Parts: sequence; structure tokens; C-alpha cells
Amino acid sequence: MTTAKDLFIIAMDPRPDRSVGQGDLSLALAGAELIDLIDAGAVTVDEDRIVPDEASAPQDGLLGEAAALLIRESPHERIEDWLWRRGRDLAAAYQAALEEDGELTRKRSGRLSFGSERVEPVDTPARRAAVERWEEREPVLAALASAIGVEGGPSGVEGGPSGVEGGASDEEPGLDDEAVTVVVTAVHDAVMELEAVRQRRTIENSAFANLWRGP
Repeated sequence: MTTAKDLFIIAMDPRPDRSVGQGDLSLALAGAELIDLIDAGAVTVDEDRIVPDEASAPQDGLLGEAAALLIRESPHERIEDWLWRRGRDLAAAYQAALEEDGELTRKRSGRLSFGSERVEPVDTPARRAAVERWEEREPVLAALASAIGVEGGPSGVEGGPSGVEGGASDEEPGLDDEAVTVVVTAVHDAVMELEAVRQRRTIENSAFANLWRGP
């Protein structure tokens, strides 16, 4: 399993404190893919830009798709732009792939047959491996999960788990690879930007509704 698939399975945990937005998860999945591509030698990071290498295509279908979408011409794509471009509807793509692989199953909530459906992880070796990786607090998986609010959300004060404005920092425990740290920081920043967009839309919609409602 890839880091992105492990992250998706961890985010599917039904506990109340693990309700993750599809947009947030999609951005983190794009970051997880990029980290796996770095680990596979398929890309390097030059400051904030993604530089593809001539590594063989990953065997995982979605990771191979991500590698095929890399921009190989200079100037190379910025990590932030990649997260938004690749992350579009990416959570839905991973859900479909994991369902097809038998890693997720659909169940109806409640006793009535026409109750609403929910998706749950299946107890498979891949799921157990993802859970073990999570329970061991593997640094990359833990940092990406923190970015989307898993485990009670980012700790510290404004700006991310390290308490540093702007997201993750070099102090992120266990992230001793500079390129990986840059990607994790970009994921935190993108999730924060998405939340800011949501809040702005909520304010705008509320103001519009009040306008029509009148004094």
C-alpha cells in the first residue's frame, strides 16, 4: 500500500474526532503521492518546485497516474500548484480504487434496508498494515494526518502542529528529509487556505441571506 492509501484508510475511522473534509483529504492525498514519488526517486524537490527524474513508473495505479501527470518542462511546477491540480476530486478517486480492490465496503446505517450507505474499511492485511503504521506514529503518516485534523486536529497555536505560523516546520518530529518537510508544510498551508475559503464563503452566504431577509 502507498502512503496515500494508508492515509485514506486512517481518515475513514468512524470516530467523531476523525471527520475529515473531502477537500482537505484530497490535498493531503496529493501530498502523500508526492512524498512516495520522492521516496521512489521519481522526483526531487528544488526549493518549492517538483523536478521529475527518469525513474520507472510506480506499480500502483494511482501513483503511476500521478507520475504521468508531472510537468517535465522547465520551469517545473510548484508544490502548491501540484496539490491543487492533482488534488481535485482525488479522495473520490481513492475511494473508488480501494472499493475496487476490496479494501472498502459499503454498509447501510440503521436497521432499515433503505437507510443511508456508509463506506468502511475491510479487515485486510493492507488495512492492518496501515493501522500498525499509524499506531507506531510513523512520522510522514502522522504529519499528513495532523494536517487534516486527525487525532483531534493540529496542536499548538495558530499555524499548524509545531505552533509555528504557516504550518509544519523543521521541528516536525521525525521528518529528517528536507524535501518531505517542504511537502508536508505545503499540505498544511493548502489545507489552511481551503479552510479560509470556506469561512469566507460562509460569511458571504450569510450576508447575502440577510440582505434578502431584510431588516
